Amino acid sequence: MDRIARIHQLLQVTPKDNFLRHALALEYSKAGELAKARQLFEDILTEFPDYIGSYYHLGKLLEAMGEPALALEWYAKGMIAARKVGDLHAYSELQSVHDELAY
Repeated sequence: MDRIARIHQLLQVTPKDNFLRHALALEYSKAGELAKARQLFEDILTEFPDYIGSYYHLGKLLEAMGEPALALEWYAKGMIAARKVGDLHAYSELQSVHDELAY
């Protein structure tokens, strides 16, 4: 069974498991199914804005999809969320990719 199928199987038991949803989005991204990956990342962050790790990956995905302005918006949202939960490491990473893309 491939990874995508296995994660789908696990999500049937726990459909709102953000670790699994995030992993599935990464697998979709690797498989070139960018729209599916994007939708999953956006769903995670809309429902659970404190799931900090997905901001970076969504931003990078949006950059790859040719949407840098939207990537900047998500990086900025991620910085706000990271600061709110006190995750200074994630904040620093998001700020770095934001600033690199903005300039």
